[in-house]
Amino acid sequence: YKDMQDLEFTIENKKLYILQTRNGKRTAQAALNIAVDLVNEGLITKEEAILRVEPNSLDQLLHPNFDKKQLENAELITKGLAASPGAASGKMYFHAKDIVEAAEKGEKVILVRQETSPEDIEGMVVAEGILTARGGMTSHAAVVARGMGKCCVAGASEVHVDEISGTLKCRDLVLKEGDVISIDGSTGNIYVGDIEKVEPKLTGNFGLFMQWVDEVRTLGVRTNADTPRDAKQALDFGAEGIGLTRTEHMFFDEKRIPVVREMILSSNIEQRQKALDKIRPMQEEDFYEIYKTMEGRPVTVRLLDPPLHEFLPTNKEDIETLAKEMNLTFEQVYDKVAELQEVNPMLGHRGCRLAITYPEIYRMQARAIISAAIRVIDEGIHMVPEIMIPLVGDKKELQYVKNEIIEEINLVFEETGKVIKYLVGTMIEVPRAALMAGEIAEEAEFFSFGTNDMTQMTFGFSRDDAGKFLTEYTDKKIYKYDPFTSIDTKGVGELVKLAVKNGKETRPEIHLGICGEHGGEPLSIEFFHNIGLDYVSCSPFRVPIARLAAAQARVKELNK
Repeated sequence: YKDMQDLEFTIENKKLYILQTRNGKRTAQAALNIAVDLVNEGLITKEEAILRVEPNSLDQLLHPNFDKKQLENAELITKGLAASPGAASGKMYFHAKDIVEAAEKGEKVILVRQETSPEDIEGMVVAEGILTARGGMTSHAAVVARGMGKCCVAGASEVHVDEISGTLKCRDLVLKEGDVISIDGSTGNIYVGDIEKVEPKLTGNFGLFMQWVDEVRTLGVRTNADTPRDAKQALDFGAEGIGLTRTEHMFFDEKRIPVVREMILSSNIEQRQKALDKIRPMQEEDFYEIYKTMEGRPVTVRLLDPPLHEFLPTNKEDIETLAKEMNLTFEQVYDKVAELQEVNPMLGHRGCRLAITYPEIYRMQARAIISAAIRVIDEGIHMVPEIMIPLVGDKKELQYVKNEIIEEINLVFEETGKVIKYLVGTMIEVPRAALMAGEIAEEAEFFSFGTNDMTQMTFGFSRDDAGKFLTEYTDKKIYKYDPFTSIDTKGVGELVKLAVKNGKETRPEIHLGICGEHGGEPLSIEFFHNIGLDYVSCSPFRVPIARLAAAQARVKELNK
């Protein structure tokens, strides 16, 4: 059988009878060790060994898990979506600032929110885990938690979170701020109290096995990283570059958010430019540190994507505080907040649409990207920065924004007397962009498929709300998989294939990647390999999984 077996046998009248045999169940660590041992003993090939380990099982080797015996006696509250693997226990807090204060005192804490927003980043960084009542697998909480390698349960719809009173209710159970809960990001289970955990261990066999994986695969694996720390973590896991750096997360640092708000509340371009001039050195330093960490590997920076209202407060007390800080009246700030609110912000004034209205924002970011690149190149690190314009749906849209960016970059070249190579590309996430990819490729030097938004727009699902009912679709076999988890090959996948085909016809040398959450999901990775993408990009802790899935896709292709 050339595999570890479970044998059933009996002994009758001193005679041994073998009743049946089957491949034995095993943990991820055991599966990996057995596969390596069988290769070393000459029983199977490296390619066969690669197919013996299930990619998602590697999560067991990278994250802590609850002790199974302890789980038997644990009190289950309810279940949400298993949004980011791992196990975490801690005291519940409902606001990021309270989480930070408690963590500074040495407490282990869980951030509990109705749903998270970029304002919660500081709390998410120090929390052991994150629990939200709303949101799906591609919600803010899920995406950011996976990027941090942090345990997260999202969309726990039976949980009622009252952030004002600081309570969590589920049926008859009421828990208050400071009560201890445990969450399992691998199953979605939520428990009362603390549960003992088992820490992961990586053996020498892991490194050897992943070496075989890299020898076989042809699909590149990059990471989604917004900080040098995330980038370093991804490099340790074998990432070959960064496929997505989200600049908006850099704006929520407590030292920067006042300047960002100053820019948003500006009443004319002169005031806005003054604020942007304060932000630019901070952005440049961000990119410089990431470039240094990546040591010449490719880095794709996405220009500002979310709508501006996300950077402004919404409750009265915070608006009053901001008005005082900005020397404005409460009414002035309140009116601006109201003006920027949108009925459906995911389809609103965001991405490249912001740059059509306020080109100076993207010009500032382009200047910071190129200035940082010049600095690291001067230090002897060869690199080619990649600038990505999000949410494009038309060639002229991209053309307008690209021209603004190039004009600013040329000013940097004139001022410094230095010229470097760079690429300008776009995210293909609006379905119309996939249909118009042939035209868009006339302006774009690379495509990166944003399959989170493309799935949302193609299905007409809100990715933050669909988690409430999509389990009904999978349970009732309407969909085989949640389309936000595994790529919808018949619909969204066809759009991606069409864009790849037409993009290559226009520009044969075009770079093609994917930076949506599907970039770390094994079935999706096999699809992306088969349609000819150059790379997938995923959160740092998904990198080993993506590497193995890419190798398996190649082995299956060779075995056809």
